[in-house]
Amino acid sequence: MTKDELRAELERQEQRYKEVYGGEVTTYAAQPDPERKPWRKRATVQDQVYTQELQKMEQELKADQP
Repeated sequence: MTKDELRAELERQEQRYKEVYGGEVTTYAAQPDPERKPWRKRATVQDQVYTQELQKMEQELKADQP
């Protein structure tokens, strides 16, 4: 289906809707999609401390194992 055929079909549907249901059809220009930027969470001080504590605990466990 080409753009012209699609436009013609939409116009036919618009006319049919107006005749059958007596409704109004409002057309709007297409809005561009917003730019998607990757979302990144920055580590807080608490997150950094938690990570450090986990690393310390892992090192202790490895040191304890023979």
